[in-house]
Amino acid sequence: MYTQCPECLSVFSVDARTLAQAHGFVMCGHCGAGFDCIGTLADQLPPEPFTELPSHEPGVEPPRVDLVVYRPQPKTAQAAVANPVSGPHDDFANLIVAPRFARDQRIERPRRWPWTMACVLLLLGLAAQLAWALRDTLIADANTGPLLQQACTILRCTLPPVRDVDKLHLLARDVQTHPTVPNALLISATLRNDAAFTQPWPVVMIRLSDANGKVLAMRRLNPYEYLDDIEQLRHGLAPGASTALIFEVEDPGRQAVAFDLGFE
Repeated sequence: MYTQCPECLSVFSVDARTLAQAHGFVMCGHCGAGFDCIGTLADQLPPEPFTELPSHEPGVEPPRVDLVVYRPQPKTAQAAVANPVSGPHDDFANLIVAPRFARDQRIERPRRWPWTMACVLLLLGLAAQLAWALRDTLIADANTGPLLQQACTILRCTLPPVRDVDKLHLLARDVQTHPTVPNALLISATLRNDAAFTQPWPVVMIRLSDANGKVLAMRRLNPYEYLDDIEQLRHGLAPGASTALIFEVEDPGRQAVAFDLGFE
């Protein structure tokens, strides 16, 4: 294809790519004038000599396209489709509706029952340790002691023995020469438990002294040394019970004129 500059009448060869890139407007390479090359566009050169190219006029009408693929809608129509019921005075225009799946989900709350159970168990353990540390006081108490004894009877358990030597009273005592063993003394004593609970058998301390109060001999006797009955030793001395104790000791001589019994 050919085109001609209307100023200097220079003829140039052009192609479709150049026309599409320039949108039909080019500049003359000879005189520098700009012009619309489509007006003088020709397929062939006329016979020489020539001064001007024939003007380019479309021979047919431009084709008409009717198959619509997409047509943009007006803004007013788009707003009406997006919010068909809202108006300028609609109070619920900004209402946000949660999706159904969001409404169906339940709020996960932290589980507190494990911590509650752990705290309860710790409190029970602390109470048990405190009760064990104060077991002697609780068993010896006139109010809690019988309750603990009843509970232990139901549970078939045995309360630990509580010792309170101040509640052991010596009702009677006597000393004499042993009737069968030479150089030995036979000491007897009657003991009563005035406590409200069962006490273990005490450790008995015997002291022999002269007329001036000087201790000539002393002996500590454990319960298994003066009791032969194992069952009686295991059950202890019941509350309010009285018992007679007999002790065989070596005679320290004629200077021993007094004796004393103590409990530990």
